[in-house]
Amino acid sequence: MKDGLAQLLDSLARIPDLKWLRFLYAYPNKITGRLLDTIARHETICKYLDMPLQHASAPVLKSMRRGGNAEIFLKTIERVRATVPGVAIRSTFITGFPGETEADFAVLSGFVRAARLDWLGVFSYSDEEGSGAFRLGDKVPSRTIAARRRSLMRLQQSISRKSRAGQVGRRFDLLVEGASEETPLLWEGRTEHHAPEIDGKVYINDFGPFDQLNPGHFYQCEITESQDYDLVGRIIAE
Repeated sequence: MKDGLAQLLDSLARIPDLKWLRFLYAYPNKITGRLLDTIARHETICKYLDMPLQHASAPVLKSMRRGGNAEIFLKTIERVRATVPGVAIRSTFITGFPGETEADFAVLSGFVRAARLDWLGVFSYSDEEGSGAFRLGDKVPSRTIAARRRSLMRLQQSISRKSRAGQVGRRFDLLVEGASEETPLLWEGRTEHHAPEIDGKVYINDFGPFDQLNPGHFYQCEITESQDYDLVGRIIAE
């Protein structure tokens, strides 16, 4: 079925009283113009796109049996942002895949710096018996793998800090989830730009006009503070 995902989303987005519709794992070669137009057209589809790119160096991607390279991925991200204004983009990468050189990692770091992704997960490669990569040679030392992961996360932390700071003063619809696991003095929730469990959170320190909030309900909030990955906000209205 051509553009089956776009057709499915278009149908689901028309369900009465639906507030948010989110999908994960949009492989780059499946991000079509029709898919992006569908996301942009419907208010109920979260302006959020998760692209599990895994790497940006062409030789490493080839070893992973994936296509693409940094230039292709950057053009895809540019097209996504042009078609869906305000979209949050998430991706995941692996450091230390067998055969990954310093040059390959430099390409990956340069890509992360240029892409300025909203959310980024980085995993260290580890052998898994039975996988295709298990049989590959040129294994990267574990200490190098860990160092590269830390380097990439530090880079993303700086990008995320600036991105979160730019959201102070903005207002969002917030799904309130309940008291924070960090401290009972705060509640927490997430916007359409936060997928559950894998992204940052919005901590609520001011209930505004309400004595208490109802978990699972939507409220409007204003962002008052920012951290490296999380936000702090106050409730304005239901």
